[in-house]
Amino acid sequence: MALDITCFETLVPSRYITFTIPNPCRESSAHSLLRVAVLDSPHHLDGSSLVAAIVVPENREGDWIFCTESGHLQLLISNTPDVSRLILVGRDMFDECDGPLILHRGSTERKNPLEEIVGPLLLALSPKICFNDGIPEVPILKYEDGVIASLTLEKCTGVFVGEMLIEDVELENDDQKFEEREFRRRLRFKRMPNLVQTQVRIISKSDVQTDIGKARFSIDSQVLVHPYLPPMVASLRLVSLHIENRLCVRMRPKALCLGIGGGALVSFLNGQLGFDVLGVEIDEEVLRVAWQYFGLKKCSKMVHIISGDAIEIVKKLSDLSVKGNSVSSHCNATCNGYSFEDPFDVIMVDLDSGDVRNGSIAPPFDFMEKSVISALRSILCPSGIVVVNVIPSSSSFYSMLISEFREVFCDLYEIDIGNNENFILIATVASVDDYNVNHGNSFMERLTSVIPCSYIDTIKKI
Repeated sequence: MALDITCFETLVPSRYITFTIPNPCRESSAHSLLRVAVLDSPHHLDGSSLVAAIVVPENREGDWIFCTESGHLQLLISNTPDVSRLILVGRDMFDECDGPLILHRGSTERKNPLEEIVGPLLLALSPKICFNDGIPEVPILKYEDGVIASLTLEKCTGVFVGEMLIEDVELENDDQKFEEREFRRRLRFKRMPNLVQTQVRIISKSDVQTDIGKARFSIDSQVLVHPYLPPMVASLRLVSLHIENRLCVRMRPKALCLGIGGGALVSFLNGQLGFDVLGVEIDEEVLRVAWQYFGLKKCSKMVHIISGDAIEIVKKLSDLSVKGNSVSSHCNATCNGYSFEDPFDVIMVDLDSGDVRNGSIAPPFDFMEKSVISALRSILCPSGIVVVNVIPSSSSFYSMLISEFREVFCDLYEIDIGNNENFILIATVASVDDYNVNHGNSFMERLTSVIPCSYIDTIKKI
């Protein structure tokens, strides 16, 4: 069926159209095609409409970021929020290859030849409203994520999260003082492919010049490289004296992690800070990936994992606590006898909405219910804290979340990560009177040795 070009004259909220055309680039083969994708924003469709384009980076045409509607939508909402129509143009490369897929970034020293010839195409795909003041100029935006090369390790599907991709990547080293190559192992979900769900540093066991497809790697669990995880751990400054007191009587601090992903936070709290950790993850396939690829320990004396819905687990633990039962009674029934005899000292929440059409939102709306927040409070010790990774969809979303927590908890604190995306919200059961005299104990010394002080020192009361 032939494409009616006139359909692009108007903006239609959330409309997504893809098609292929012959590649006019002189460097292309005679039979090669261009894939064109056009997406209209669900929001910015007024008289100030703006059209922008992205020429897909060379060798990245098969990446979910550029070849799926969810990836395109995430690029528009998260990366180009003021754009009414986003147009992607790239080579049509969807043939599956046998064996591992290794991608190397094209040269950054020369301009992508497509950028020189797509001008007329972009004008033809622009709505009429853009021509009210003459012929518009459609800007071609650059997509840069620092990936030099990537190796796909596995694609699989989870019941709850859908399709997943596990990959090793080599990143540009921004620190000119060091010549070491920077490698990461990453987990991405197809539903939000431009959002890295989990990443850990990996260390090459091979020669430093070995190609990513030939190198053998080991997991470096001693450092957190995901942007919002170090600030989450930095929040432990607020309970450092409480944790120090537990350690002095030979009692391990206890953490509940809601949302595990690859397990980097669980592994770090246990391995670097000596916590007993209970982790909750809804998708068993995600857990399998975490165990196989990201170094997450299976149930042991100090790390235990529950497969289930985080909100339901919290409510069950709360019900047992309110009835006078110990938290361990639920864990014994669910976790092969591993017992939590005391309430938690800290609860770390890393849950997202999973709905790309609303953008990246964390935590999900269900988490903001007062019954859930009250349940969190009921399973914390008198000096405990809740730490939440927040990606607000709007200022009103964040204000509402703060309001709901303020009704249940004593004090609220915040860490602004500085990436214009994440905030860490910290809620305390009791007032932290000794906030400014937390230095000097052994736990604080341990914390500052593994987490940058820049995060610890920027905790502010709100």
